[in-house]
Formats: sequence, C-alpha cells, structure tokens
Amino acid sequence: MTDEQPIDWIALAGAKPKGKRPYFFDDSATERVLAITMAVAQELAVTRERLDTIERLLEEGGAIKRADIDAYTPDPAVANERAEWLRSYIARVLRIVQQEMEALAKPEHEYELVDKANELRKE
Repeated sequence: MTDEQPIDWIALAGAKPKGKRPYFFDDSATERVLAITMAVAQELAVTRERLDTIERLLEEGGAIKRADIDAYTPDPAVANERAEWLRSYIARVLRIVQQEMEALAKPEHEYELVDKANELRKE
C-alpha cells in the first residue's frame, strides 16, 4: 500500500487556470453557453477518437482490451485523418460564430444591398 492520495478528478476538472480568462462576447451568459458547448464538443471528439481506435484495433485482430486502446498510437496517416476530422467538426460546431464574425467584417453598404434583395424577394 502506498501513501499517495487518490487523484480527485472532479477537483482537477474544476481547477481554474492562472491568469485572466479570455472573453469573446459581451454577454456573460453567452460566454457560459459557449464554454459548456465547447466542453461537450471536446468530450464528443475524444469519444469519437477512442471509437476510431477501437474500430481500427478490431479490424487488425478481433478481441481487444482496454490497455490496447490506451496504448494505441496512430500512425501519421491516421493522425492526419483525425486532425482533419477535428478541424471540420470544430468548424461545424462554431459555424454560427464564424458566420456572425464574417457578417461583422462586411462593409455597411453590403447590408443595405442584402436587405434590399430580401425585400424584393418578398414582393
């Protein structure tokens, strides 16, 4: 038996990083929803990566153990495939934020043209 204390994973998950937290929106409620959404998105990405590992190990040889999954190291091609999936996934999750940022970058007169086009479409 060792003198080491068990790791308190809940406390570690709630630990705050040093320094000031970056904010992207003026509304704190929006920030909270974004933080929650990104935490869930991260968990899903990790789950998908583990599932991909399980599928690859099953294709290679049938029965697997948890240690096999934990020890798996993707080759460069698999790592690149996973990285591309992750970039695409994050882009889908943050699509609305990206679209709003692009809209803010448009010159003011472009809004007028879009509004006028929408009005004409309704008539």
